[in-house]
Amino acid sequence: MREVLVRDGLYDGSPHGSPDSPLTQEAGQSWRIAPHPFLLSTSQVAFFHSLGQHLLAFYQALNRLYLESARGAEPAWVAAYLDQGKPDSLVSYSRMKRFRDLLPGVIRPDIIPTEDAPSGNGMVITELDSVPGGIGVTGALARAYSDFDIVGGPDGMVQGFARMLRHHLGERTGCVAIVVSDEAQDYRPEMAWVAARLQKEGIEAYCVHPREVRFTEETLLLARDGSDRPVSLVYRFFELFDLKNIPKSELIMYSAKKERTVVTPPFKPALEEKLAFALLHHPVLAPFWRRELGEATFDLLAGLMPRTWILDPRPVPPAAVIPDLRIGGRAVADWRDLAEASQRDRRYVVKPSGFSELAWGSRGVSVGHDLPQSEWAAALDAALASFPTTPSILQEFHKGRQFELSYFDERAGAVVPMSGRVRLSPYYFVIGERAELAGVLATLCPLDKKVIHGMRDAIMVPCAVAAQQ
Repeated sequence: MREVLVRDGLYDGSPHGSPDSPLTQEAGQSWRIAPHPFLLSTSQVAFFHSLGQHLLAFYQALNRLYLESARGAEPAWVAAYLDQGKPDSLVSYSRMKRFRDLLPGVIRPDIIPTEDAPSGNGMVITELDSVPGGIGVTGALARAYSDFDIVGGPDGMVQGFARMLRHHLGERTGCVAIVVSDEAQDYRPEMAWVAARLQKEGIEAYCVHPREVRFTEETLLLARDGSDRPVSLVYRFFELFDLKNIPKSELIMYSAKKERTVVTPPFKPALEEKLAFALLHHPVLAPFWRRELGEATFDLLAGLMPRTWILDPRPVPPAAVIPDLRIGGRAVADWRDLAEASQRDRRYVVKPSGFSELAWGSRGVSVGHDLPQSEWAAALDAALASFPTTPSILQEFHKGRQFELSYFDERAGAVVPMSGRVRLSPYYFVIGERAELAGVLATLCPLDKKVIHGMRDAIMVPCAVAAQQ
């Protein structure tokens, strides 16, 4: 397995933890390799298959809520929160009528099996990502572990991606440009792997730097094999907060506006904010969510998505409290009351909502009960102070359940056990009105890590269906 991943350029072949390795802990090209996948029961696999439609419904409803708020049919503060800190030009662009119904083509929730989940299935969704890394790594791992009953199948990730692209392409001819920015350069090897596999699926796809895209009045072009290839679809693998640093981004946006090129995910920052969870739980918006989602989907998502609040520093009126937030059984009317909470009462996470370089991975995350009180208070103050440009959220912390997997220790030359907590990341590709499960990546981090994410010390494996007894 290791040799296959090294050959594909997706795994750092230097000794594990080598100080000479140029890869950082966030780079995602070095991890602990296990001899077996992470096993899911048939009922868990069925849950993951069904979850995609509920999440697609959530994105559809969130998109509708934002647009109706912007035109005054729903509370104006909804759009104000989702637009906070964004350039006016990007907000105006995202609201154009031609983009009104566009949604992301990929949905990846980060799911933690927990000890204290409020949902009946023992899991919580800590966040949603519509520009996720890991597509290529999960696809390559699925192929490497193909002797097992891999969720989605050994080629599910590539085939799901291909179906999504074909849906967006429709009758258009031309190539697909997977545009990877400098800020996302750590993911370039895996997206190049994806592009190569898409070619084998019959889709002319290239992984490119933004500088490689050329603009004409008629279309975008890529120079390939001595000729110019028209670009029919851009897969946007860059974050919207980074637009000012991305060469040709304004030309890509212009081409999409003129409907000469399809771009997915769309330039809609309102759909990429973690504060959407706070909107789902806001009691004033409950009638909207119940109407748009239906009772079953609303109840399911409200149980899966932890209670979340937007850290807005504006004073709460004297007769009001922050909805459903309590410390030691007492209602809270001032965020700064949280700074004085005991360790037991501050089992919360603070993190940027989005539109920031700190809003992905473990960067910018503060876990309340894991910090000294002074550092927790400072994290709250910093989050409140950053509200004008980068809103942050407060989210309930749920402790992950403990699992045990084995991995190959390269230094010891042996397979050794490891206890840890796992993040399950299912990948859904949106094809029309369907969100199809293509694979699930499991990331098991050591027990001393409070935030679960890709790192050198983590085991990363695909999920497979456990054999029935």
